[in-house]
Amino acid sequence: MSDRASSLAPPLSLQPCSLPLSVWHENVPHAPSLRPPHPSQPFSIHFTAGFLVVPDFLSPDAVAALRSRGQALLDSFDPSSPESRAVFSSAAQFRVSTPHFLASATAASFFFEEGAFDEAGQLTAPPSQCVNKIAHALHEVDPPFRAFARSPAVAGLASALGYQRPLPVQSMYICKQPAIGGEVVPHQDSTFLATVPSPTVFGVWVALEDANEENGCLWGLPGSHRGGVLRRFGRGLGEKEEGKAGGTGGGEGTGAGAGPDEVMVGFDRPAPSYDLSTGVPLPAKAGTLVLLHGAIIHWSAPNAGSTSRHAFTLHLAEGARGCAWAADNWLQRPADQPFVPLYDASEEGGGGGGGGESGAAATA
Repeated sequence: MSDRASSLAPPLSLQPCSLPLSVWHENVPHAPSLRPPHPSQPFSIHFTAGFLVVPDFLSPDAVAALRSRGQALLDSFDPSSPESRAVFSSAAQFRVSTPHFLASATAASFFFEEGAFDEAGQLTAPPSQCVNKIAHALHEVDPPFRAFARSPAVAGLASALGYQRPLPVQSMYICKQPAIGGEVVPHQDSTFLATVPSPTVFGVWVALEDANEENGCLWGLPGSHRGGVLRRFGRGLGEKEEGKAGGTGGGEGTGAGAGPDEVMVGFDRPAPSYDLSTGVPLPAKAGTLVLLHGAIIHWSAPNAGSTSRHAFTLHLAEGARGCAWAADNWLQRPADQPFVPLYDASEEGGGGGGGGESGAAATA
């Protein structure tokens, strides 16, 4: 990340942001306990079971700051090194994760779209127009995105949902470029980001450009979170068939088995057969927040339009005592770089769950 890029982002300007607990109460992630929200002026919102759509969560200045910073990172990206040519695909099943992907737990790493390269291995467009996402620790390593992730706005969301010790666990800048921006298949974020004994992850998805059906806005399946988490993805959970080559999903690697610096990852069961007939589109103007329960089934179509659909997404989990990060989550953090809570309102003033390792969800 260049000094020039750092200088492009103006200070963030955030709108007030607390949510009344009543609008989410029946759908709240299974936090150890619920506390009343701080008194505040509630948002005027459109609410559908399992997700909330909150217009104007970010001010125009904040949208411009994050969008400018994202573009600066894309423009400064050098794809010349072989390890930088990782490809992300939500449709393919991973088998092997390479050091590039694993290291993204504590970095701002770049991942290309599936159609970014031609048969000769050359990019089909300028690099900045071929990137699927920058992930998975922008919320820690990049100042403008860290400022948003650790803002009173995001802390207010967690507090309103009753979280005692909310931990930002991963983040992604999603590009969804025109023509090349790929499909994100139906999934649940808690499939990839697990806490024990109960799932507690929720997603904060913010539109940095207008998202509509043509350019691949989010879709959600109302009420689907009530069915629980249908499958898990993590280390050692996939089929372990000797001699079978791993898939190339995500560009994390291929081969019959993991090498010394690689990790075997996968799903613990086949993909469910989802009935998406009652799914609804979630078009969003720039600045809109979509708050996602960790078990809500959501997806997005390929970008068939002429405009990009940039967004920033942040996932948080409960870190209070009695709630721990699952040891088999596929995207892990080093033990000396634990999660840092937004605040600590737990009785212990620093309960367990934050010192573990982290996982990463699919993106939409």
